Amino acid sequence: MSNSTDRSFVATDNAIADLVRLMQRLRDKETGCPWDVEQTFESILPYTLEEAYEVAEAIERKDMEELKSELGDLFLQVVFHSQIAEDAGIFTIHDVARAIVDKMVNRHPHVFGSIDIESAEAQTTHWEALKAKEREAAQTDNTPVSALDGVASALPALTRSEKLLKRAARTGFDWPSTEDILEKLHEELSELEEASKSGDKTHIEEEMGDVLLVVANLARKHGVDPEAALRGANSKFKKRFVEMELAARNDGNVFKELDLDAQKALWQRAKQAD
Repeated sequence: MSNSTDRSFVATDNAIADLVRLMQRLRDKETGCPWDVEQTFESILPYTLEEAYEVAEAIERKDMEELKSELGDLFLQVVFHSQIAEDAGIFTIHDVARAIVDKMVNRHPHVFGSIDIESAEAQTTHWEALKAKEREAAQTDNTPVSALDGVASALPALTRSEKLLKRAARTGFDWPSTEDILEKLHEELSELEEASKSGDKTHIEEEMGDVLLVVANLARKHGVDPEAALRGANSKFKKRFVEMELAARNDGNVFKELDLDAQKALWQRAKQAD
């Protein structure tokens, strides 16, 4: 008679419970996966961020089958972090779910309470006010609460800039018009030009940051997501560059061996083709 342990996994009709049970099996110190067992919040963080970006990419491509798959990958990350926390006796996946349910009920009194909110814009204002109260209530010391508190430092820099600027604008600290911001952009570009002449890398980096911050502010003023705009520009650049390489090969040339004028001519061809 065999003494081997049955390691099969039997799925049920409750897929979410199955996923939680699956992660518990993977993290089992005796019979689980060695890689999963040794992971920490910090070690899987890059995967969590990567999965979030892959969700965004599927949405941008309008690929619903891929979106379903990527949301599953992101969901796994939530369960993974929660299981690490449970193993350490900190909280469970059920605590995570309960916390977000309570938070969403509290932030939607117009749905689950007696408050009437007439528009999406008014709801956004109310939402931000509630979040501000939550941040104030969460303060554990006497440090004054800032309007900029709660904007995660781990966000992509352009996204964080846009959020910080939006928070600042709610206090009245904002340029009156896009023309004013464009004027500021020209000013910062001039300062970057001067820094470039100095050759001081630290100064150049500082001025470059100022330029990007103003660009993020301009995007905010136009209601444009700067990250989405840059992702779009990246995709367009890649498409045109690949077309340039292909055109060079079709002409019997190696792209990197062409001089800059010839490469620019191919760029114009690719741009016109778009």
